[in-house]
Amino acid sequence: MDTRNFHGREISLLGFGLMRLPVKSGPTDIDRKAAQDMVDAAIAAGVNYFDTAYVYHGGESEKFAGEALSRYDRSSFCLASKMPIFLVKSASDVETFFDEQLRRCQTDYFDYYLVHSVQQSYLKTISDSRVYEQLLKKKEAGYIKHLGFSFHDTPELMQKIVDGYHFDFGQIQLNYFDWELQRAREQYEILRAKKIPVHIMEPLRGGALARLCAEAVEIFKGADPGASPASWAMRFAASLPEAQVVLSGMTNMEQLQDNIKTFSPLRPISGDEREVIESALGAFRKACHVPCTNCRYCMDCPSGVEIPKNIDIYNNYERALAEKNPMAGPNFKMEYRLLEPEGQAGQCNSCGQCRERCPQKIDIPVWMDKILEWQRQ
Repeated sequence: MDTRNFHGREISLLGFGLMRLPVKSGPTDIDRKAAQDMVDAAIAAGVNYFDTAYVYHGGESEKFAGEALSRYDRSSFCLASKMPIFLVKSASDVETFFDEQLRRCQTDYFDYYLVHSVQQSYLKTISDSRVYEQLLKKKEAGYIKHLGFSFHDTPELMQKIVDGYHFDFGQIQLNYFDWELQRAREQYEILRAKKIPVHIMEPLRGGALARLCAEAVEIFKGADPGASPASWAMRFAASLPEAQVVLSGMTNMEQLQDNIKTFSPLRPISGDEREVIESALGAFRKACHVPCTNCRYCMDCPSGVEIPKNIDIYNNYERALAEKNPMAGPNFKMEYRLLEPEGQAGQCNSCGQCRERCPQKIDIPVWMDKILEWQRQ
């Protein structure tokens, strides 16, 4: 397993993101046996970086992290979690959330701790509640080893953040799709210029780059028949010189084993392979509609709409349509109708809460209207 040196410690280049763990009946019902098996296999392969957050799996991810990792020596792995800035209402919440996270994770400290999802709409909260200052004190007291931030906004705002605060690392959404679309390249260069180590999230864009359209898959297979589409995306992110950790939210053992193979050792992307990626990206863009990563930050919806499920059904329909599947319409309209009525797009009342929370800046109420209209056709 390839590693990167961070302040004298070797950390695995592949990080295990605990946000898309296998579940039984729903997001909060983690299949703990299957998830534990994955954690054990990851550690056996050399993965020593585990990333969770207060809101992942409705709060169950941190609890699972505590359960799964407590059987290992604390010094043998790195644990990362995040302050849910979007839930902070007052300065006292910072202490409350942090203490709860330590208890959930069954730990006395976090190796890496982040201000979660920094964006323009949360800057006032960060300032008014003195989030950074409070976390800095936690670091000084030894409860945080390295303080960073995860980011979902423009390069211009990132420049202000890195000029105004001193962070040990920055975590950004970076993949070959968002390299230009979400201006990930500019964000990466800002961190690089400041000599701030880069932690990469969403290298597969919520799994979308592992589930490409048929044309894009064929392009990758033509270049390397034995490599999965996911491995191309992981290698793209990991090949960047300043990449310290590339997080992957893995759901099953097959995904884990594919990632382990990709990083043991990493084969950096070559110039010719970048052209292959560009070609596959062009094909994928034609078939991609709603740029959702299934992060679920939009949830829970006050009206009960299952936003990610509605979008996933619609995107799958559009991909099938692009591949000229004659059953695209009937199949996916039926899948939509199988959703509980209260979870369907038609329940959206356009309150806009989801729009404010979405890291991808998707105008979700507009898409709910479009999905409803598509369903009625």
